[in-house]
Amino acid sequence: MPVVISLLNSYSGLAASAAGFVIGNMVLILSGALVGAAGLFLTMLMCKAMNRSLANVIFGAFGQEGATAGGGPTGDKPVKSVDPEGAAMMLAYAQSVIVVPGYGLAVAQAQHDLKKVMDNLEERGVDVKYAIHPVAGRMPGHMNVLLAEADVPYDLLFDLDEINDDFGQTDVVLVVGANDVVNPEARNPQSVIAGMPILDVDRARNVIVMKRSLSPGFAGIDNPLFYLDNNYMFFGDAKKSMQDLTKAVREA
Repeated sequence: MPVVISLLNSYSGLAASAAGFVIGNMVLILSGALVGAAGLFLTMLMCKAMNRSLANVIFGAFGQEGATAGGGPTGDKPVKSVDPEGAAMMLAYAQSVIVVPGYGLAVAQAQHDLKKVMDNLEERGVDVKYAIHPVAGRMPGHMNVLLAEADVPYDLLFDLDEINDDFGQTDVVLVVGANDVVNPEARNPQSVIAGMPILDVDRARNVIVMKRSLSPGFAGIDNPLFYLDNNYMFFGDAKKSMQDLTKAVREA
């Protein structure tokens, strides 16, 4: 969706430029050309971030493998789950926490509740940061806008290249509704998402993934992160889970 929106934006600029040629308006020609070029440049950047061609993103099926949707073991791959109290204990007594927001956060409109949880952690002296993947969400800058609505300070937001090296020294990573952008399968040369830049959350000491189920994301493939020893699944609606987590952190 972010790629399609950016591409349509580019087309609107080209249409405006063409209209400028028809009516002989130089300002319209130049402004339309700038909008068209900017939209096309952003489109290609996002395709590169997803490691896919533009044609594949628009017309092709991204992945073919399936995953079981459910809050329990998948075949011989058991998962660890955690309740609000358990997650609160991990977060409240950590020294550093990185939040990875995803589309699930936007769907649940849980950004304000997330801010409350992080405010409580900061009051305890926990170092809190937010890791933003360039294609997280459904439009360019979606996560930045979402967190800005909740008054999250901009200086706490870090792009993939700025924060990836920090995961190895982080106590807890809280993944909220993200999937493909944290999928370590991208490091597998045989994977359909091979080479896609990801947030290296699996290298943290502990990971908590807030998600409704084990269902795959847009890529359509299973996420090995869910079955790692240092990962804990926090199943449920993000907004309700955040509200429960806020209460549990206060009482921890």
